[in-house]
Amino acid sequence: MELWYTEQHTDNVRFSIKVKKQIYSGNSEFQRIDVFESEEFGMFFTLDGLIMATEKDEFIYHDMIVHVPMATNPDIKKVLVIGAGDGGTVRELCRYSGIEHIDMIEIDKLVVDVCKQYFMQTACSLEDKRVHIYYEDGLKFVRTKKSEYDLIIVDSTDPFGPGEGLFTREFYGNCFNALNDCGILVNQHESPYYSEYASNMKRAHLRIKAFFNVCKVYQAHIPTYPSGHWLFGFASKKFNPVSDLNANAWQSLNINTRYYNTDIHIGSFALPTYVNGLLEAK
Repeated sequence: MELWYTEQHTDNVRFSIKVKKQIYSGNSEFQRIDVFESEEFGMFFTLDGLIMATEKDEFIYHDMIVHVPMATNPDIKKVLVIGAGDGGTVRELCRYSGIEHIDMIEIDKLVVDVCKQYFMQTACSLEDKRVHIYYEDGLKFVRTKKSEYDLIIVDSTDPFGPGEGLFTREFYGNCFNALNDCGILVNQHESPYYSEYASNMKRAHLRIKAFFNVCKVYQAHIPTYPSGHWLFGFASKKFNPVSDLNANAWQSLNINTRYYNTDIHIGSFALPTYVNGLLEAK
């Protein structure tokens, strides 16, 4: 008998992966967590039926959400990560010896526990002495911070359930206040391809744009995310991610990456015409 994991991307589109076996299934107070093993993508886990990370393609997402801001300002010292329970974002940040302090805010401890057990590929740096994990609501945590961080990475789920508050105007305003004068905010920005995802992307972009002097969007191809075309938001009080890219400084760090490089960095901000149209629409 064949076992398939199927994710509903829209009312008319489904995405399926042939599964060798289910490894784990459990419910926290916030969501359902499942872990599967597949031939094509290796181990992968889902939250409420949506893929969060697979062993095969997680490096694309984590490379792009971390190395783009880090190459724009290699002098980043203190970072706030909101979400990111799989640990992949923290793993990439910990590759920078210049980073001194990382606060990670994850509302669901069970996600971290499951990933530590089954996804050490991503969770391997959560015990780094620079990492401080808080199991609480990121929206509430950031309210109390003022001019404290060089970089905030919002590695959240989609804008419903536990992640809903991380797409609000209040949250982006609080992130602005929590960043210092050189601060950068990066967030996963949904997909522009399917209408519901595109609507969420446009709304988030307009809300962030209301606070930050620099507000850009960049892209990556992530095969297991809806449509495969995924966006990230880059906002800053000072740095332009293209004109201020310090390619030589980043390259001198000799960080081996599988997806990110400084050519991809520049190219990722060259968006398709239809995406620019969505971003410019009121």
